[in-house]
Amino acid sequence: MAIEKKKELQVAALENGTAIDHIPPEQLFKVASLLELEKLNNPITIGNNLQSKKMGTKGVIKIADRFFREDEINRIALVAPNVVLNIIRDYEVSEKKRVHLPDQIIDIVKCNNPKCITNNEPMQSRFTVIDREKATIKCHYCERKINQKDIIIK
Repeated sequence: MAIEKKKELQVAALENGTAIDHIPPEQLFKVASLLELEKLNNPITIGNNLQSKKMGTKGVIKIADRFFREDEINRIALVAPNVVLNIIRDYEVSEKKRVHLPDQIIDIVKCNNPKCITNNEPMQSRFTVIDREKATIKCHYCERKINQKDIIIK
């Protein structure tokens, strides 16, 4: 007697909205926090430690009827630089893009240097990305380098 293995979707299908895929499991809740998902009234599905052929395990966030602006996408890239955004329309992926850090990050990150002018004057912070793979950034004003694990999001 053959045993049949039933395949099921681990996360519900989305009619319209955004699916954020391939989130490192340890970064999933940081991504959710950065996107301020707790403030949304949209249906949201969050899955963590799901099987992934590429990563072993991954996190996924699906938000119904929500599409993200560029600055929101940049926030995701700071903590999970290789996630994939899937734009879903009528249950089909209409657009797929891998998130990448931009060359400049403006007014998203707080400088770690307490003496930096951005921490002492009312002005926007500005960082240059110096290493995309390691997500290392450098303050435009005081030139302090900050590694991904030390980034403080405003």
